[in-house]
Amino acid sequence: MPTTSLPHLRQDFAASLVVFLVALPLCVGVAVASGVPAELGLVTGIVGGLVTGMMRGSSLQVSGPAAGLTVLVLEAVTEFGLPVLGAIVLAAGLLQILLGVLKLGRCFRAVSVSVVEGMLAGIGLILIAGQLYAMAGFEAPADGIDKIAGLPGALWRAAGNTEALASVALGAATVAVLVLWRRLPPRIRTVPGPLAAVGLATLAVLATGLPVATVEVRGLLDSVQPPSAEAFGELAGLGAIGTVLAFTLIASAESLFGAAAVDRLHNGPRTDYDKELVAQGTGNAVCGVLGALPMTAVIVRSAANVQAGARTKASRVLHGVWLLLFAALLPAALAYIPVPALAAVLVHAGVKLVPARELAGLWRRQRGEALVLAVTALAIVVVGMFEGVIAGLALAVAKTAWEASHLRLDVDDPGAGPVRVRLSGNATFLRLPNLLDSLEALPPDRAVELDLTDVHHLDHACRMALENWSERHRATVTRHMRALSG
Repeated sequence: MPTTSLPHLRQDFAASLVVFLVALPLCVGVAVASGVPAELGLVTGIVGGLVTGMMRGSSLQVSGPAAGLTVLVLEAVTEFGLPVLGAIVLAAGLLQILLGVLKLGRCFRAVSVSVVEGMLAGIGLILIAGQLYAMAGFEAPADGIDKIAGLPGALWRAAGNTEALASVALGAATVAVLVLWRRLPPRIRTVPGPLAAVGLATLAVLATGLPVATVEVRGLLDSVQPPSAEAFGELAGLGAIGTVLAFTLIASAESLFGAAAVDRLHNGPRTDYDKELVAQGTGNAVCGVLGALPMTAVIVRSAANVQAGARTKASRVLHGVWLLLFAALLPAALAYIPVPALAAVLVHAGVKLVPARELAGLWRRQRGEALVLAVTALAIVVVGMFEGVIAGLALAVAKTAWEASHLRLDVDDPGAGPVRVRLSGNATFLRLPNLLDSLEALPPDRAVELDLTDVHHLDHACRMALENWSERHRATVTRHMRALSG
């Protein structure tokens, strides 16, 4: 039988079309929500397919602009300007490559899942709030907490504005299509929900002439703005350095956690996390050179790729080809897409980032993990992205240290003779106050026998404290015995 170097081309070709149709509205929507030209979202999707898609790491994971980075990108563009965005993305990409070369890809899997989920939940809340303003045709406040606090006022303004009501109605209808699409017959659902929702909204605007905003088109080449030397000079500031680190952490963690999820969906080759980190970094470096959006592996597109029957990385490469052809041949089509429909797609995506049901279950099983998740999300909304992630990581480390220092104290008092005290677990300085309180509550006139055979770890602070307490207690017992004999 004849052989071919692409034995699964037919399956990969079909899957690539599905991924392209899923990615197209998301690439455009993420770009618009990030405050950059729509074409830059397509550029990042193209790079994700043609550059990252060609590299080793995860064979079926699809990369591109992600809703999870929208808030951070918008903050960066607002604070530093669009020309500096490319320099930030390039620096983050180079840092990702360095981490992958140093074999640190697997270390990201050690990041607390609760921190990552809390990070995404905080992003989701800000994304939902910000895009609700866009659905009404209003400009959203800059800060996350202001976005949420200002929603009642925005709703009141929309109620008295005919154009805003039309825009909100179109967005609400788009959300309804996205929610109901999964309940339709499988034959209809071969068209991806986001594409169907945006397509129907576009047709509705064309047919009725609704007074809603549409995507502004600048042209692919006009939108690409490589960073200048002045833009790289901005990276010396602490704010820009923090943004680079936040981009690196969030993009890497989301990609590698996504890779683990995608591996559970198929039986093909497993992900090499270090190579995947290098692939993601290379893609981001290219996006930075082009002045485009940062990329991550996107679970929605990746899952669609697997479910559509993809067998090799050819499907994700081809999806990049289709995005390139669309951007080159049909850029004017973007001008017909209504902004409220794209905002609705991102509101729907933001809701998926907030694990409300999982949080309730987590609270019942592991309240410490639920607290880390909630604090991370709240800090991101109230303070900011980078500070929220740092707060979540610090709380996760503190929680782990507290749990690792679990120490049990059992007292056996026979009523006469020495009191026997058995310690088990890990004796660290975190448990020292409670340990000393328990020991000092023992009878001061009785000898105490400490049994440390079941202590797995005894740190220096606890060792010194136990020795000092034992000396003081023996001295107290001796004085008591002398008083009785005298």
